[in-house]
Amino acid sequence: MAALAPPPAVATRKKLVRRAGRDRSQPLRHAFQLAFLALNIWIALEFYLFVRFYETGGRSVWAGRPPGVEGWLPIASLMNLKVLLATGQAPRLHPAGMFLLIAFLAASWIFRKSFCGWLCPVGTISEYLWRLGRQTFGRNFRLARRLDIGLRSLKYILLGLFLYAVGYMSVPAIRAFLEGPYGIVDDVKMLNFFRFMGLAGGVVMALLVIASVFVQNFWCRYLCPYGALMGLAGMASPLAIRRETSLCIDCGKCARACPSALPVDQLVRIASAECTGCLQCVAECPAEGALWMAAPRQKRVPVWLVAAGVAAIFLGICGAAQWTGHWHTHLPSQVYFELIPHANEFTHP
Repeated sequence: MAALAPPPAVATRKKLVRRAGRDRSQPLRHAFQLAFLALNIWIALEFYLFVRFYETGGRSVWAGRPPGVEGWLPIASLMNLKVLLATGQAPRLHPAGMFLLIAFLAASWIFRKSFCGWLCPVGTISEYLWRLGRQTFGRNFRLARRLDIGLRSLKYILLGLFLYAVGYMSVPAIRAFLEGPYGIVDDVKMLNFFRFMGLAGGVVMALLVIASVFVQNFWCRYLCPYGALMGLAGMASPLAIRRETSLCIDCGKCARACPSALPVDQLVRIASAECTGCLQCVAECPAEGALWMAAPRQKRVPVWLVAAGVAAIFLGICGAAQWTGHWHTHLPSQVYFELIPHANEFTHP
């Protein structure tokens, strides 16, 4: 008589042990985002008044040039960083941008691309756009896996082109570029792009906004080379989201919450360059101890420590730059009177 086959194993559903207390990571992160967005809006208004003062020949309200505007000049910051590494000398022009870049890289290196998830004003606006789309249409859309991977590579290609261009330039060439008319007013040219945006630029901006409503973090996910650089720094982070499989109930809420569409529910350690350290997956997890931000040896990192660390790195590096006199760009007013009214006439050398 033939032996009967054993019955198939029946998957047992794990018992949910609900988390005690309320997760406060997202209110804290949103407070950081809105504070940094407000700071950038203030910088933009001050910079606009600064430009108008010199455009009108001193007949409008005076405002000083806010050094923080250099945070919007990532290529110049990369150039200055190369000069610093090659010569050991801090730049004379646009030094604040370089120190901001160093601060953002340091925060992303330690706290997993946290610049993108906690500070970046473009990332903040993008997040509110996809949340608007979800509230309006009941969902956001995710592209097919192959298309998603292909499009994600675009930001790394753009980053590679920028790094190649900066790496190819010699230190004398970088100094000649940044200290020439174009380099001095490249921040003004950036402002003028948005002030006098043409039809093509307007259409592209509108398409990006619409895409961001339907697809989570469209610009950040597929096109932002700055975010790609932060992601590469984040891959070396000692911290990572960790999932305890014995406590996980496989509900999939963490994966659905992840704005980077990472398969959090299928991994033990999430070490992707796409992870922004936003902790949305941790906030959505209902199971006690199943998901957390982990340091080496699986030590748990509380959200307050992430927030305090990001703030300390940003304020510490920027404060040190100011204290040592490497924050402001010091140029005679006459230079601005001569160059700013003609900023759009200067072309890339």
